[in-house]
Amino acid sequence: MYKAFYNLKRNPFEITPDPSFLFPTKRHNEALAALYYGVRRHKGFVVLTGEVGTGKTLLLRCLLELLKRNNDVEYAYIFNGKLTPVEFLQYVAGDLGLPAVGKNKSELLLQLARYVIARSQKQLTTVLVVDEAHHLSADILEEIRLLTNLETANQKLLQILLVGQPELDDKLDSIELRQLKQRIALRSHLAALDLSETKGYIERRIQLAGSPHATKLFPQETVVAVYRHCGGIPRLINTICENALIAAYSKQAAIVTPEIIDAIAADFRLGVQTRPLEATAAGETLSVQKAAETLLELYAHLHNERSRDEEVKPRLRVRVTEHEPYI
Repeated sequence: MYKAFYNLKRNPFEITPDPSFLFPTKRHNEALAALYYGVRRHKGFVVLTGEVGTGKTLLLRCLLELLKRNNDVEYAYIFNGKLTPVEFLQYVAGDLGLPAVGKNKSELLLQLARYVIARSQKQLTTVLVVDEAHHLSADILEEIRLLTNLETANQKLLQILLVGQPELDDKLDSIELRQLKQRIALRSHLAALDLSETKGYIERRIQLAGSPHATKLFPQETVVAVYRHCGGIPRLINTICENALIAAYSKQAAIVTPEIIDAIAADFRLGVQTRPLEATAAGETLSVQKAAETLLELYAHLHNERSRDEEVKPRLRVRVTEHEPYI
């Protein structure tokens, strides 16, 4: 709704991973080059990690666009890591166009091996791409390790890309997966943008959306406010800038001011520190305990007050655990 007002042909801050909006920082270029090199040179096993919202999936989409330009590459793209080993293999086989329904693990592995070997004999490349790989269980990661055994004396027959949050690094560093870790040929990490990169990111997106006046729409002081609230995370930049444009349009403002950014950030609670689920659960348990103690004190007080009156004999039962109802 604001596009005509700001002379834009498309929304500049969509959160969907559109390869045409890639902002090529040095780290992103290096990571994309590592992924592409790993596939084309048949290195076998490549890992990319990064914090939430730093552009991992966007980078994968860019890679797949590059690979589609060559007719010698087929890939299976997995974005759901919360599967059993058999479901995972069925997903891989199905995405490669192989029959997978009703097949057991041995049949799936044999089928995948034959498929990969046949393609290799024709000088064709097969790739397994796993996004959100930090969700993979140790069992599935072990299956992936076994898939890397598909190789010749010169090269790996199946190229595997694991992409996920930093928790993936923690899993790969575990002693149980040390064999898998030793097989990693290339490893990259995406970090948040700095202030200069944040400015360039905003300007590039506005320019790609059709306006040559990015610096006028988002002046330097506004960019600083965006960076202060978003910490250089591209996904958060998109969210806050998209909503800022809507807010500015509603006021018929020619520019996005820092005050608008501050208001949007407050609406999205970007200044609120996140807490681990475990800490939240612990806090709730403590609250329950305190409530039980308070009720026990109340019971004792009521009992003392009414103990002299033999006609009034109240029964009060206190819930001392979360699962015991009040009576």
